Amino acid sequence: MQTIKAAVCREFNTPLVIEEVQIAPPGMGEVEVTLDAVAICHSDITYASGAWGGFLPAVYGHEAAGVISAVGEAASDFKVGDSVVVTLIRACGSCPSCAGGKPTICETPYDTVKGPLRTADGGPLDQAMACGAFAEKVVVNHRQIVRIPDTMAKDVASLLSCGVITGVGAAVNAAQLRPGQDVVVIGAGGVGLNAIQGARIAGARRIVAVDMTEEKLEIAREFGATHGVLATLDAPWKASYKALGGRGADAVLITVGAIPAYDQAPRYLGRGGRAVMIGMPHSGAQASYEPVILAAIGQGLIGSKMGDVVIQRDIPWMIDLYEQGRLKLDELISGRWSLEQINEAIADTKTGSAKRNVIVFDRGAVAG
Repeated sequence: MQTIKAAVCREFNTPLVIEEVQIAPPGMGEVEVTLDAVAICHSDITYASGAWGGFLPAVYGHEAAGVISAVGEAASDFKVGDSVVVTLIRACGSCPSCAGGKPTICETPYDTVKGPLRTADGGPLDQAMACGAFAEKVVVNHRQIVRIPDTMAKDVASLLSCGVITGVGAAVNAAQLRPGQDVVVIGAGGVGLNAIQGARIAGARRIVAVDMTEEKLEIAREFGATHGVLATLDAPWKASYKALGGRGADAVLITVGAIPAYDQAPRYLGRGGRAVMIGMPHSGAQASYEPVILAAIGQGLIGSKMGDVVIQRDIPWMIDLYEQGRLKLDELISGRWSLEQINEAIADTKTGSAKRNVIVFDRGAVAG
């Protein structure tokens, strides 16, 4: 066991605590990654608030990049020194979902409490979301990582681990947008901006961003939105119809976990349209629909986890787009913080003004 620093959640809805924890060496099919950067996702914040339950103490964080520092047995596709991104998509590769090309909904269970992390005194510590990346190092399954160019900045690369693949993937994989279709994206935060980018890359004709502030709508235009609609209007879907030439959208991408957004989403749809559910509400929250309307005009509701991506296929493609200047990544970073500043970074993220805040590690201080 090694000793590393991590930000630990010991009580829901309280600040994380920076402390020393233990991490096991990589086992069968696992690799150890010394992290350079981990972005803060709203899912981390939601877990830390207790809204989805879970075991405590826990180490959250799942949007990371770094360098492989140890390789276990049966992980020979990778070697020490490889630059990689680390995702929460722990896929067995052989269950019906994995075999069917849906690794994001792998059916093989993994007990995160029995993972590689332990408290300093050897007690149980949850490796939340199979990552536990609010820490100097992670030990993860080799199927959770993808090699990236050594020249790619790790803070930028970390965004590919969740927010980017979730948003772009939802547009391309889940919504299966075709060139010339019209899209509404509800929410212009980190995932929403990437859903907008995905719609643009897929060839959407018009992309309407819906958000609570003019500032966020202006940012959405920088990422490819052709129109912006304030969600604070009495009937924002009417303004969307006007932007789309008097008709509903072919797809509505719901990137926020707010129930009002889910309740209103079908109103933005045209005949035969589909609403893609991406944002994660709190456990127990329920939305309301009139099924007769959806059935009568052929509309659909689709759940999308992590953009339905296959990371070994989709992340290299997105890196190519980034290197060609067709996918914005640098522009997504709102601020860079140290691990000791993580609670400040979380507070800033909660304001809703940040696109993505990134924790950057001083690797010189991390033991080898």
